[in-house]
Amino acid sequence: MIPEYELKAKDIHQVALQNVKKHFSLTSNGYQCDTEMLFNVLFKAATESVSIETSCNDLDKVVGGNTIREYLNEQLDVCQLREQECEMHRALAEGVPKEVLHQTLEVAFDFHDEPFYGKTPELQTYACRGKAKKGTTHFFRIGSAYIIWRDVRLTLAVTYVLPEDTPLETLKRLLFRLKCLNLHLGVLYLDKGFCSTAIIRYLKSQNQPAILACPIRGKKGGTRALCKGRKSYRTTYIFTDRTSAELVLKATLVEGKYGKLRRKWLAFVVILIDWTPKKIYKRYRRRFGVECSYRMMRQVRAITTSKNPALRFFLLGFGLLLVNIWVRLRWIFTRKSGPGLRRVETDRFRLKRFAYFLRRAIEFLYGVIMSIPTHISPEIVNY
Repeated sequence: MIPEYELKAKDIHQVALQNVKKHFSLTSNGYQCDTEMLFNVLFKAATESVSIETSCNDLDKVVGGNTIREYLNEQLDVCQLREQECEMHRALAEGVPKEVLHQTLEVAFDFHDEPFYGKTPELQTYACRGKAKKGTTHFFRIGSAYIIWRDVRLTLAVTYVLPEDTPLETLKRLLFRLKCLNLHLGVLYLDKGFCSTAIIRYLKSQNQPAILACPIRGKKGGTRALCKGRKSYRTTYIFTDRTSAELVLKATLVEGKYGKLRRKWLAFVVILIDWTPKKIYKRYRRRFGVECSYRMMRQVRAITTSKNPALRFFLLGFGLLLVNIWVRLRWIFTRKSGPGLRRVETDRFRLKRFAYFLRRAIEFLYGVIMSIPTHISPEIVNY
């Protein structure tokens, strides 16, 4: 079957540009830089994973990087993080397939940390402490909610996590956003960072089915004392604050240092779910798609060394937004022909191709630098 239409680079650019202009309050009314140029520079930087300065230097008919950064820093105020969250939520929800709204959805929740190397006390008030990684113990942190439905995997809620925010407060903000979209929530999959007795009690009070990865702690007591025997099993466990929970212990075999198999235990807190340990383990693995969304986000995220936390948070959300736009376009335009459930041809429109198309459309609009000034004639080069 010969396709009748084509999805062109300019079409992808138009969809992305309409989304951000509709939902973000960022504007530029200068005589040299308008709002479209502002967003196009951000698209260019994101699709190449470079800085705004590098993007401006590569385009022929745009203003300098300092001008773009001045507009962004002026309008992205760290005192308005929650207002910026609302704008990001509206942009992420744009164009959600109608089929999703009528389904019972599985949702994965996770934290994502970006290393922070600042030293000033003011900046550290926006950075969370965590386990040492990449040479630092301070991170800019976001929490996200990621829906799982067939070939549609979308991040529909993002919240900026500040040092004073508890995991329960973060979860409530994410759930509130999902409920505002009138989504039908099925099982929730939560990372170890959300495993606390406060969250367990809250989910029970809401009658919300959920699976939480539970860290195994203690030398001989605690949850480590439950890691015994050879088979997976289910039990009731009482935490130190007297909170009772159903715990599933899953026994797995992994390859050790010298190639010998050794037993490794995984623990899950389950709420209002009566699945077997094997099924719980298998279904929870679907949560790792949220980790994949972060890897894809890094491919379409502009880099920065800015000291403005609001700009750093914005660029993280902007990368997730581009991934959402790609997922939406892939679902609409790469449908496999034939009967049965709707499926997409993943090889036809990969994320890299989406990024290339978006970048080429912007380069076509503004032109690219193809030469540099020099005092020596290129004719002397021996080809």
